[in-house]
Amino acid sequence: MNRQDDDHSTDGLADKDWPDRMAALAADTRDPRLKTFYEAGCVAPATPMSDVPMVALDFETTGLDPDEHSIVSVGLVPFTLDRIRLSGARHWVVRPHLPLHQESVTIHGITHSDIEHAPDFGEILSELLPALAGRIVVVHYRAIERPFFDVAMRWRLQEGIQFPVIDTMAIEAHLNPNRNPTRWQQLMGKKPVSIRLPDSRLRYHLPHYPGHNALIDAIATAELLQAQIRHHFSPETTVRDLWL
Repeated sequence: MNRQDDDHSTDGLADKDWPDRMAALAADTRDPRLKTFYEAGCVAPATPMSDVPMVALDFETTGLDPDEHSIVSVGLVPFTLDRIRLSGARHWVVRPHLPLHQESVTIHGITHSDIEHAPDFGEILSELLPALAGRIVVVHYRAIERPFFDVAMRWRLQEGIQFPVIDTMAIEAHLNPNRNPTRWQQLMGKKPVSIRLPDSRLRYHLPHYPGHNALIDAIATAELLQAQIRHHFSPETTVRDLWL
C-alpha cells in the first residue's frame, strides 16, 4: 500500500540483535506455527547484503490504524540483491474482521464480493509464515506491516509476532533528511521530497507500476531496495546496518 510521508518512518537505522531475540521468542511461544517461524531464525548481523535472503511484504488494509482497521490482502515475493523470484510470489485476498469502507474500496479496489468467500487471515498462516521464515522481511513503511501483523496474530492466537525488517521508506528518509523545506525555502521554489513508494522509485528511474495491489507493491519494494543498495550502499553492507 502506498502511504504518505510519516514522522514515524524518519528515525535512524537501528542495530538489533535479532538472532538472539528470535531464539528467545521460539522458546516462549505457544503456537507451533510461530515456533517453527522463530526457530528458522535469521542471518547473523554481520552478514553482507549480498548473502541475505529476503522477502518483500505488503499489506492492503481498510485503514491506517491496526486497532480499528483490518488487512484485506497480502502480497509477497522472495528475492536477493541479484534476483527477484517471481515464481515464489504469493497473493491472498483475506476477509477482514471489520467491515469495508467505501474509501478503502476506492483505494485498493477490493470489494465486498471479493471478500465474501475469502479466507480469514488466520487460515493463510500455514502458508504465509513458512514463506517468511528464515528471510529478512522488506517493507515500505513498517508502521503498517509490522503492527497490523502483530494485531492480526493477537486476535487469532492471543500472542503477537516480532521479526526484523528493512524499511525502504526509512532508508529514503535517512537519505533525504532535509526533504521538507522551510517556509522560506518554499517561497524560493524548493519542493518537498516525497518518500512514498512510487516517488522514491522515480529517483532511481524504476518503471511506474499501478499502486494499491499488495503483490505489485511487494515487487516494487523489492526492486527499490535493490536500487538503493546499488546507488547508496554496497553488496558488502552488513544487514545490521539496515534492519530495524
